[in-house]
Amino acid sequence: MSKFQKINDFNEIVYGRRSIKMYDPTVKISREEMSEILTQASKAPSSINMQPWRFVVIDSEEGKAQLAPLSRFNKEKVLSSSAVIAVFGDKKNFDYAEEIYSKAVELGYMPQEVKDAQLNAFRPYYANMSEEVMKDTIMLDAGLVSMQLMLVARAYGYDTNPIGGYEKDQIAESFGLEKDRYIPIMLLTIGKAANEGFESYRLPVETTTEWR
Repeated sequence: MSKFQKINDFNEIVYGRRSIKMYDPTVKISREEMSEILTQASKAPSSINMQPWRFVVIDSEEGKAQLAPLSRFNKEKVLSSSAVIAVFGDKKNFDYAEEIYSKAVELGYMPQEVKDAQLNAFRPYYANMSEEVMKDTIMLDAGLVSMQLMLVARAYGYDTNPIGGYEKDQIAESFGLEKDRYIPIMLLTIGKAANEGFESYRLPVETTTEWR
């Protein structure tokens, strides 16, 4: 359970979210609670349910000190946060297809014949998928799970900041992942905001939307 007031008001979760620059460094998130947050975030949509997202939760002082030099101008956010979640995309995500679909059958989410038909159709498609299409698919799914993760964190009473400015060419190997397999998506700092953060202007729907 979160030590902070959970938020059940959807409007407050969405409109109250801010990208936080400084956190209360005394606030720690337990690994049990972080696992709950990640579990809920992982209900995000995913292309043929392959769930290509992978998380490295950097919550120790040693881990954050290791990450800080890679985080460029974001060091303060990293070091004051309760944790930093490094989001990656796994290019070998189809390796988990049998486990995912077999478990779906076991749980009664789909019949065996549907599993067999879908995997027989998807297997050659994924085997012949180009690097570009694979990356596009992974980036889309990982973006969806990252946004959901930020909203779930807020529902738990925490705050976040998505970070794209870091040494993406070094991050995987630095934390023991295969550089050629795992695509860096973003860093997400999470913790309790030390201030409310700033509101930001959003273009009106009239500017961003066309009706046909």
